[in-house]
Amino acid sequence: MELVMIVVIGCLFTAATYLLLSKSLLRIIIGTGLLSHGAHLLLLTMGGLKVGAPPLLGEKAARYVDPLPQALILTAIVISFGVTAFFLVLAYRSYQEIGTDHIEGMKGDE
Repeated sequence: MELVMIVVIGCLFTAATYLLLSKSLLRIIIGTGLLSHGAHLLLLTMGGLKVGAPPLLGEKAARYVDPLPQALILTAIVISFGVTAFFLVLAYRSYQEIGTDHIEGMKGDE
């Protein structure tokens, strides 16, 4: 299962890098979203994909699953949602002012 996750993470990072290098502001925002999803999957995979009981006090199990990667991913999801919302509002406002989402058109006169 880890091998499949590694391939998916690699595809997400590759697509995110491609989108981040484009000149459209909307593609850059989508690229940051894909990059954050790849980072979430990377944290989950590096924490280990194990089978076990949840770490509760009343459970009598031989193996427990570490809850730290899930807590880190949950925090990262909230932060990436806030950053994506900020980027979308910033892109919308710049499109209203300038009339384009192309990076080259946003340079202005020098």
